[in-house]
Amino acid sequence: MKIAAITAIVSALFMGFALKGLNFFHLIKWNPVGFYKKTVLFNESSGLFKWFFLIIILFCIAMIMYLVMQYAYFVPAAVTSFLIGFVLTITLEWYVLDLPLQVSSFKKLSIPFMVTVICLLRFIIQTAVYHKQEQLAHREIVDV
Repeated sequence: MKIAAITAIVSALFMGFALKGLNFFHLIKWNPVGFYKKTVLFNESSGLFKWFFLIIILFCIAMIMYLVMQYAYFVPAAVTSFLIGFVLTITLEWYVLDLPLQVSSFKKLSIPFMVTVICLLRFIIQTAVYHKQEQLAHREIVDV
């Protein structure tokens, strides 16, 4: 569980900084902390608090992803990270940008955001798979 927490912390911090950088250089057409505008609770809070809370949300998502994906250790991490990342980023940007269901809408999607999410998922999934396989190998040695 310690490795899962460390992996989730590192991935949440990296994704938070990556989202800030993508937003700063206008590589994404939406604000990562813009979802706070819909909530009355966080309207008057500072930008630093909004980013901190976003990183906590990202930590929870990364922790869940780590715990779930360690049981899919028989599937290659490259395949699962690409599929999950691709579907997740397209769905998220389609929802945030409110794009119509047309082929021309694919041009408005952010490729740097997709690459960042896919690389981050690869990190989380590969770490989970590696430690699960190591744990299983250690059990086989102990059982013998």
